[in-house]
Order: sequence, then C-alpha cells, then structure tokens
Amino acid sequence: MTSAIFILLWVKHELSFDRFHLNGDRIFMMYNRNTFDGELRAISQTPYILATSLKENYPEVENVVRFNNVTFLMSVGDKHLNVRGAFADSGFLNMFSYSLLEGDASGALNGVNHIVLTHQLAIKLFGAADPMGRIVRIDSSNNFTVTAVLKDLPNNTQFEFEYLLPHAYMTSLGWDDGNWTNNFTFTYVLLKPGCTQSAFDQKVKDIIINHTKGARLESKAEVFTQPLIRTYLYSRSENGQLIGGRIEKVRLFSLIAAFILLVACINFMNLSTARSERRAKEVGIRKVVGAGRKSLIFQFLGESILITSISFIISVILVQVGMPAFNRLVEEDLSINFANGQYWFFAIGFVLFTGIVAGSYPAFFLASFRPVKVLKSAFRKANGFLTPRKVLVVVQFCFAIILIISTIIVLSQLKYAQSRDVGYDKNNLIFTFTQGDVIKHYDAIRNELLSSGAAVSVSQSRSPITDRWSSGWGFQWPGSVNGDEKIDFVQMGSNTDFIKTMGARLVKGRDIDMNKYLSDSSAMLLNESAVKAMHLTDPIGKIVTRVNYPDRWQIVGVIKDFILESPYEKVNPTMITGVKDWYPQVLHIKLNPANSITTDITRTEEIFKRYNPQYPFDFVFVDESFARKFREEERAGKLSGIFAGLTIFISCLGLFGLATFMAEDRVKEIGVRKVLGASITSITALLSKDFLKLVFIAALVAFPITWWVMNQWLQTFTYRVNINWWIFIVAGVSAMLIALFTISFQTIRAALGNPASALRNE
Repeated sequence: MTSAIFILLWVKHELSFDRFHLNGDRIFMMYNRNTFDGELRAISQTPYILATSLKENYPEVENVVRFNNVTFLMSVGDKHLNVRGAFADSGFLNMFSYSLLEGDASGALNGVNHIVLTHQLAIKLFGAADPMGRIVRIDSSNNFTVTAVLKDLPNNTQFEFEYLLPHAYMTSLGWDDGNWTNNFTFTYVLLKPGCTQSAFDQKVKDIIINHTKGARLESKAEVFTQPLIRTYLYSRSENGQLIGGRIEKVRLFSLIAAFILLVACINFMNLSTARSERRAKEVGIRKVVGAGRKSLIFQFLGESILITSISFIISVILVQVGMPAFNRLVEEDLSINFANGQYWFFAIGFVLFTGIVAGSYPAFFLASFRPVKVLKSAFRKANGFLTPRKVLVVVQFCFAIILIISTIIVLSQLKYAQSRDVGYDKNNLIFTFTQGDVIKHYDAIRNELLSSGAAVSVSQSRSPITDRWSSGWGFQWPGSVNGDEKIDFVQMGSNTDFIKTMGARLVKGRDIDMNKYLSDSSAMLLNESAVKAMHLTDPIGKIVTRVNYPDRWQIVGVIKDFILESPYEKVNPTMITGVKDWYPQVLHIKLNPANSITTDITRTEEIFKRYNPQYPFDFVFVDESFARKFREEERAGKLSGIFAGLTIFISCLGLFGLATFMAEDRVKEIGVRKVLGASITSITALLSKDFLKLVFIAALVAFPITWWVMNQWLQTFTYRVNINWWIFIVAGVSAMLIALFTISFQTIRAALGNPASALRNE
C-alpha cells in the first residue's frame, strides 16, 4: 500500500496540471499543423500576429494572450540577478487564476514599463520592504515599476516565470514579427461560454492559409486548439495529432500501482485460503448455531478491511517518512494534504476497495463450507490442475516478470541512446549568454580567454549546441524542386571556429571564419542530413536563398551529423550560417584541458567581470546539459526497477507463506516417503516442482504481453533498440531462481524433518 500511495500521489500531481484555473474548461492553446519532410506535425508555437487577428475578427474569443519566455538581468541598487521571466499580454492575469498578493490583475500589465513580480523574486530584490511602486532596472537600461506581486506559482503549472513584462515592451524592442509563416509565440484563447472547441477549430482552421494566399511562399498550416488541461499530458505529435506524451508514463505507473496492490491482495487471498482447513471447523460451528452465509461473508470481509485499515495507517506513516527521498527521485514536491476533505474520501475508498478485493475470494470460499463435512473432518482442499490459488500465483508472477522485462528494456533503450555518437566533443565545453556588453567587447574577451590559457577556442553562436532555438523552411538552391521548400531546417550560427570549439568533424570544405574571410558573414555550413535532404552531390560553393527573404548564403563546408535535439530521434537537416542575419546570443568556450576546470572557470569569470561588470557570469557545462536529455528515461528506469523489485519481493512473501502451509499439510506424506527410502533431494524436488510449474506458466503468459507493450513503447522513438530474445530468457530464469530460493528454505526444512515425529500419531 505504501508503494501504491507513492505512485498515486505522483499520478494525482501529474493529472492536476493547470486544472486550478477558474475558467480552465474554456482556455485553449493554439497550435498549427503543417507537413515538413513528408511528415504532418503539430506545432505548439504560432505566428505573433495570430493573437491580434483572433481578437479582432472572431467574436467567439473572449480573451487572447501571447506568452514568450525570456531571461533578463534584474537590478535593484547593487543587486544583480539573471532571472527567467516572460512577456505576456495585459489579459494574462485575468485569463489565468494565479493569486495576486498585491495589485490589480486588470491593470498590472497595461503600461509598457510595468512589471509583475512573484513573491519570491520580490523578497530577493527588496527584502522585507513593500515592492509596490518600486523601480526595477532591466538589462541595466530600462526602468520598470512594480505594479503587482504574485503568490509564488504552484508546482502543478506548465508556466515558468518569476516576473511578467508586457508584450508592448517586446514590441518596443523590435522583437515582434508580422510574418504569418514565423512560429515563435505561445498563444492562448479564452472562448465565450457556449462556444465549442470543434466549431471554433473549424472556423479558424484556414486563418494562416488565407493570410498567405497569393504570397510567393504560401503556407498550408492548419490552425487548431488543444484544451489547456491536456497540453501538459498530451504533447507528442503523431501524424499531426496530439495523442501521447507524459500521459503514457501516467498510465504506465498507474498500472504498476495496480499491479503491486493486486499482488499483495493475491497474497492475502492465497494465505487466507491456505489456512482454510484451520478455520473450517469454526465456520461449521458458526453455521450450526445459526450463522447465515451472508453474516459469515461480512465477518470475513470485515476482518480483511480491519487488517487493511491497520496497514493503511502504517503505510501513511511510512509514506511521510519516505516522502523526502521519493521527492528527490521524481524531482517534485509531493505531500499529503490531511486538511483536504478529498484526501479522506480517497483514503476511505482506497481502504474499502483494497480490503474488499483482498477479502472477497477468501470470504466467499470460507463461507461456502458445509458444516456436516467439516465437522466430520471430511473436508478436503482441491488439488486439481487448475485451482483458483494456482491461478492467482500465476497472475502475480506474471506481473513480476512483466516488470522485470520492461525494466531491462527501458534501461537498454537508455544505454543505447547514451552510447550514440554525439558528433561533437562535450568535454571541457561550456556556453554562456551574450548579455550586456559581451558582444561589444567580444574581441577583447576572446583574446584574453585565449592568451590567459583559460580557453583554447571561442565561438559565437545563435543557440546552444544542445538545443534547437530556431528552424525555417522556404529555402532554394541549384537543383531544388517543388516540395523542397517544405524541408524544415534547424538553423544555427557561427562567426568563427565552430568546428574547433565544438569538436565537430569536418567532412569536406572548411569552417566559417569571419576573422579570415569577411564575406563569411554570408557563409553556410551544412550537416550530412541537410546535404542528403537537398540531394546535393557537390555542395561546396552552391548558393542558398530563401523565399521572401533577401539573404544569399554560400555553402563553404559540410560537417558530420551531431545530436542537437533528442538523442532518441533522427538528426534533422541543419544549417549553420554566418552572423549576417542573426544576433549572436550564445558564446561557446572550449576550456583548456591542460588546466583544472576550477582554474579555467575562475580565470574566465574574472575576464567576464572585467568587461561586463553589471552581469553575473552564468554558464552551463555542455555535458551536463546533454545529460538532462535522458532525465525522464532515467527516472522511469529507476522507478520501474524499484517497483519491479517490490513486486517480486511481495510475490515471494506470498510464495514463502504458501510453501510453509504446503510443507505443514504434507508432513505425513514426507514422513512416509522418507521411511520408504526417498532422498532429501527427491523430496525437495517433489515439493518445489509444483511452484516452479506455476512460475513457468506465468512466464509463458507474460512474454507475449510484455513484447507487445514494450514494442509499442519503443515505436515512439526513432532511434531505438531491438527487443532481444535473451531478455525474456533472463527474466524467466531469474523469476524461477528467485521462486526456488524463496521456497527452498521450507522445502529443505520439511525434507530434513524426522519421519518418526510426523508419523507417531498414525
């Protein structure tokens, strides 16, 4: 029950995301679906201009807001903090039910220089002083007035920010975009009461198509909505439909919780019925003195519920003790809210359900005894080929074997992805963001990093080597045909030394080097997947253009594919261009391997402090950033392994109990066999084979079920392992060895018993 409670707390948390908003049933996130590389994809970001059109032209829309995450330097006096926040339209705080501690939700984001802080950030910046009306400096240049303070965000919301800035400020920076084919903003709509999702989707379906009709590059993107309460759980796109994502893990671990609880219930059923002969006379006497079958059923169910209630109390204590460790494992902040009436309703239901499930079969089994037979000692237990008890043992070991195989496959998939060639050198590589005066003093910073020996190479970039920040389509090149314009390219950038800094591998041509070639501001590197997608045999020197854009790039080199996005998916076509059409947002620094990491970081920080004193030197190790891509699967593997072990342990507890009763019931048979010359080995084998047969049958049942389930799971990954036959053999043999070890103590003990003691009463 403790294990099940832990899992169900996590499941409840996952299912609760963004369900606390008052109008949550009317809030929808805008998506668009389009075909790229022959695949229909659902895209969660939309054109910036979409919100304006929805508000002005669709009466069904009560409110619409845009949301873009951003990181700025927040300064108050001598305090300087790099903080993650967001741009949001003025209606954000009215649409979403985040609690305000101070200020007015309706006007908090109306002014271009207004800012809303979370309570935690307000304390960091102003301490115990009242922040309302105080000034916060953004990026050492613009002053903002605090107009509201938000209660810290709950841990069951998808939104992540510590402050909100008005979208009007984003517009003033020139970061907005009126291009209907540029998707970079999250858009949310609040529909008016009575407006259905299907009707609204049908109406807005062609909004992007209509606004690009007649343009040189027409878009075929269809707009649709997803209910806010589903966006967290359903994020994986398949053929343009959002059908999977975290909901798959929720379902998986809900099943595991049910497995564990059911295995424990089966133990109770088996051990209760195994003790049936001891309670048979009690049942007979009760029936003789007038007890009815229903009263006996209620008695035995009551006993089961009482035991379950006591178990539940102990389980809650164990959950409270183990909660910190479990929270570290799942990286959440879960707790039991004893003041919540729903908790007590759930607790009572949980106890009653478990008690009734566990006690139902024993209650009906024991209440069915006929008093005449049991009081004459004519009662005999069934020992047929297929008895309920044997079926239950098969079921619980089937669950255990399913979890063993699933855990092995999950860990194999994780190891397979981790061993994949990344395509660049993660070691001693860090990146930092180009805030403040970094770009202004870039040449001086780079020269000092190299001359001081802190770094061996430095490169400006458009995005980190571990993330996809931008992509685009509509490109043309010599030999491109209709349809090539719909190839979606990941877009990165570099000024110089990209290959040297990243440790990427050059296939042909050269690196971009704006220090040596001034024209390299329009140079382009392609990865192998891009060359293949563009069907170019000799790409060096070819000119690439983009529809509706004036830029021209010349291909100067080809590099081997490197993993930028998910290590479980194929490498997408990637373009790395010079700085002509983008602003360098990231610096990658290859630290000097001849020094210790601490020495290199200390020197690097001193240089950045000298040239960019207003900003803290925040950096990220690339190998750590890449490792985070495996976090979900690592967590799933750990949890699966832990709960598989618990399931096996619980199954073995039941098996040990059954072996104990079996040895007691067959003690006279064993005595006779020993008198007639049977060896200890033959008696041990005799007592063990019935249990091992059941485990073998469980394995035969579990193998096809597990193969189908795990094969379906692996299909969600492009880069995946094959399910090898040896995994099933290992799992089956392991289960049989565990079962044999569990029952061996009792079987050997029974075989070693003195036959005279067993037979003296005969």
